[in-house]
Amino acid sequence: MKPSLTARARTTVEELSRKVRPDLLRVTDKIAYHSMLPIQEEDLRQYLQDPVEALPPVVVELLPRVAIVLVPYLEKTAAKTGATVVQEKPSEAKLQFSASVVGTDYTTLLFTIKDEQVSDYHYYLYDELASLLSYRWTVKMQELWHGLLREELSGEVHGEVDERAWHLKQGLLRRPMSARKDGKPFRDYARQSFEDTMTLYLHGLCCDIDVETGPRQIPSRFLRKRLEALKSLFPPPAGHAVFPEDLGNHHHHH
Repeated sequence: MKPSLTARARTTVEELSRKVRPDLLRVTDKIAYHSMLPIQEEDLRQYLQDPVEALPPVVVELLPRVAIVLVPYLEKTAAKTGATVVQEKPSEAKLQFSASVVGTDYTTLLFTIKDEQVSDYHYYLYDELASLLSYRWTVKMQELWHGLLREELSGEVHGEVDERAWHLKQGLLRRPMSARKDGKPFRDYARQSFEDTMTLYLHGLCCDIDVETGPRQIPSRFLRKRLEALKSLFPPPAGHAVFPEDLGNHHHHH
């Protein structure tokens, strides 16, 4: 490939989100999308309608207007937040699965979908949405979550839902007991643990997922308690459940 061509084939996520603005198609009042790849009608359901229909109404209320942009690949750039949209698959180390660009009227979420499983795309979609929520949840929601985490920390509950919160929690556990339950390190950990648990909660409402068990995984009864709390704050839409028994015999399969 001539250098001029590869150079042309790169667009920053910021540029792309501006460029697709006029071409966005409606999914719901709050969510629009654009795909850089041709996608079959029935696949489009899996990428858009299914995961969006599984969102709890309270979640939709709290979210900004969102544009979902499906791209071949995202490549990491030197800038911590930046990413470039590329046509050719980047090296494993440079491949990025999602990126977000906050705009005045839309927050654009971009996703790598070429060569990726739809279930993995769902995980990154819900993670980006959970991240947005973790900066927009109400004070009441935060207080409930903080209370739950303080109980866990008092009980020396180990493990977390995902790596990121796990690392922040390790830092917190190294502090004296009195310094664990307030202050910036606690709030950073609380935000991340909310994001990670919320990702799992939303993903579970949409799809059948297996929670990996491992030494770093939070014990299931504590995970269950967290999911019950999220269920009370963000009740699922009709026909979706986080615990299989909530649906009676009607299992929700993909």
